[in-house]
Amino acid sequence: MRWVKRGLLVVAAVLIVALLVGAIGGIWTTRRSFPTTSGELQVVGLDSSVEVLRDRHGVPTIVASTTDDLFRAQGFVHAQDRFWEMDIRRHITAGRLSELFGADQVDTDRFVRTLGWRRVAEAEVEMLDERTLAMLEAYAEGVNAWMDGKRGSQLSLEHALLRVTGAGGYEPEPWTPADSVAWLKAMAWDLRANLEDELARARLHDVDLGAGSHWEDLYPAFPEDRHPVILPEGGTIEAGSFVPGTGATDPDAAELRAAALDLDDPEVATTLAAAYDALQTAPALLGDGSHDGIGSNSWVLSPERSTTGSAVLANDPHLGPSQPSLWYQVGLRCDPVGPDCPYEVAGFSFSGVPGVVIGHNARVSWGFTNLGADVTDLFIERIDGDRYLTEDGWEPLEVHQETIRVAGGDDVTIDVRQTRHGPLFSDVSEAGGEIATGPLGQETTDEADADDEYAVALRWVALDPTTTMDAVPRFMLAEDWASFREAARRFEVPSQNLVYADVDGNIGYQAPGRVPVRTSGDGTLPQPGWTGDAGWERFLDFEELPWTLNPEAGYLATANQPVLAPGGDPFLGADASQGHRGARIVELLEAQGQHSPTDLLAMQMDNHNANAETLAPALIAVDDRGDEGVAAVQAELAGWNLQDDADSAGSAAFNVTWRHLLVLTFHDVLPEWAHPNGSGRWWEVVRHLLDEPDSPWWDDVEAAGNRDRDDVLHAAMSTAYDELVETFSDDPDDWRWGELHTLTLTHGTFGASGIGPVERLFNRGPLETSGGSDIVNATGWLANHGYEVIWVPSMRMVVDMGNLDAGRWINLTGQSGRPFHRHYTDQAELWRDGDTIPITFTLPATRAVAVDELTLVP
Repeated sequence: MRWVKRGLLVVAAVLIVALLVGAIGGIWTTRRSFPTTSGELQVVGLDSSVEVLRDRHGVPTIVASTTDDLFRAQGFVHAQDRFWEMDIRRHITAGRLSELFGADQVDTDRFVRTLGWRRVAEAEVEMLDERTLAMLEAYAEGVNAWMDGKRGSQLSLEHALLRVTGAGGYEPEPWTPADSVAWLKAMAWDLRANLEDELARARLHDVDLGAGSHWEDLYPAFPEDRHPVILPEGGTIEAGSFVPGTGATDPDAAELRAAALDLDDPEVATTLAAAYDALQTAPALLGDGSHDGIGSNSWVLSPERSTTGSAVLANDPHLGPSQPSLWYQVGLRCDPVGPDCPYEVAGFSFSGVPGVVIGHNARVSWGFTNLGADVTDLFIERIDGDRYLTEDGWEPLEVHQETIRVAGGDDVTIDVRQTRHGPLFSDVSEAGGEIATGPLGQETTDEADADDEYAVALRWVALDPTTTMDAVPRFMLAEDWASFREAARRFEVPSQNLVYADVDGNIGYQAPGRVPVRTSGDGTLPQPGWTGDAGWERFLDFEELPWTLNPEAGYLATANQPVLAPGGDPFLGADASQGHRGARIVELLEAQGQHSPTDLLAMQMDNHNANAETLAPALIAVDDRGDEGVAAVQAELAGWNLQDDADSAGSAAFNVTWRHLLVLTFHDVLPEWAHPNGSGRWWEVVRHLLDEPDSPWWDDVEAAGNRDRDDVLHAAMSTAYDELVETFSDDPDDWRWGELHTLTLTHGTFGASGIGPVERLFNRGPLETSGGSDIVNATGWLANHGYEVIWVPSMRMVVDMGNLDAGRWINLTGQSGRPFHRHYTDQAELWRDGDTIPITFTLPATRAVAVDELTLVP
């Protein structure tokens, strides 16, 4: 027994030593890529020394004496904190994920290669002006200086793990300007507006909705009688500049149907289904842009409407959550500021891209929300071998081959096919090569025959090279409204609502971007590609796009609602937000004559649920029919303040009821791909149905007998009560919205690996959150999937132009992309609670709060 005990002790000791060695090795591997943030580092390529001053949250202000050194240092600092994120982004935008993660990523690579994001980015680099190109090249030099000599865990923990994916021995290529510019393609894709709505409308033509139910009911018009547009006073366009095309304004429904394909034809339905499948392979880098009800908020106040006597700007873009956050806070400052080195700016950047995207300089501030202009169209093409049909006969397809390298597997070669309208992206789906053949129910030409195949081409403005990157340095250097508009002129893709404030008290709005003028239709349905009757005549000139300066109201508010009232020129698109967030923001701004910056921060956290204003009274009015569960839900709704607070029982009761109401009303007739996501569009759909208690939409087509509105409302509350009891208890005091509505900060690659221990290395949370879809505090969720947060205010910022050291901001996670670093998630709980950290702008204020000082030397 003594020898057995001694043997067990030896085994235990060996295990302890092994665990200690493993732990020490793990800590060493994890911390090996942590950045040096104090002292002195030599950086190849610098002309002179550069200071990097970091505050207690790791936010750097970079101080340099030359423009080239400023952006070299930004590239170096971005790589210090976020190199894995940068490296993975350039692989995504180049369609090269399979090189790192194997065959599972081939479909995503095929999609990106088919659209050609990288090819377009490389073409754009050749078009940029000298200042922009110099900025990109200096930035790339800084990234490469950081990368020099590093491998594996020296680059990141993620790079160290690549050996288990079959990409062992991977060494990053040098950074190039095209790597930075390609990120603009990803940004444009995820903010693409109505592509999915266009496809869904077309596919619903082939769905039997039952007698009396129409797909048009699911796409209500913007409620202009209740919700304000962005420019209720009307936008300014240069006198005489707007020249309408035949499709520049919204035609009536009859003309739309006449111009469209026979969408009831089964061959068309098969073709469109292949296009839908192809879209499911697309990467979602900023968030899934296919969901309506998501977007962003921004508003600006004139000095007369501000308690500070200065113009004030607020912005919180709504994007998909990620770990790390999509944004990186940074200050960029020349010392001294002068003609040769003119930059002094603070704001939010994208790692991998030089400069600041949203922020302020010493004179102006600016913010973005998505304009929602319709910049994509689908064309169904007739294909015969290597040619496609046009109104003038057959034309050759543009075809080229791409080779996708696959870690741990054989290379995959794909044919990328393109017509005059764009790439045939339906080829990406498995069904793309097996699309049904036969006539599409419409005469074409005598040359067409029944053996043609069909495919869907994508016309998208971002596939044409532009000089959008030229806008970035111009925004940073803008000094007044005129120079700001010149910067906006170059911001062509994606189209955004730009808000502006300056130190002189001016506030303004500008809609930039390449917006097509169509020869027919309004972009809400796919068109036949072979007739020549559909297409894009041209793009709106910048002078044709609406803007305003110093409106009479003393404020401007954008929340993805339409810019102009329906019917206004120019026509920008038919699928903007229904305007619930915009209406609430205006209501809050109008509630008092003046607002402080603190008031605006509180507004960004407003949790008022406008859907409940209409629906909750209808639910409360229903006879409970002796059902104690229904009565309990009604009691909570009756005492609820309509705020979706995390600790609210009423909010939990309402949102769970809302989800079940949508299931009961629509899931029996709509296919799964069309199930309601519960966004603002569906708020309006149900609002209209509440006035029609016997509408066929309320009926259950799968059950005998008739069902009306009150039956559905009652059943929704009853099933909601059952879910709440199962989740919490039968005591409503235990019901909490935040416990259902959680946010898990998920690493974009290893955090979704399906391997628990690996995911725990990278993911953080869950965090209990307040807010919801189409609420000002827009923590979006999908009613057809669950209550988990899938869309967030990705950052929040408020800038007082009268005191640039008094600004406040917050990031979703933290500055670092390196797991276990102290700045990996140190802003996450502050973000959740609506707290912010200071923006220090002037050099004395920045030095006063610096906790780390690093000097980069040549």
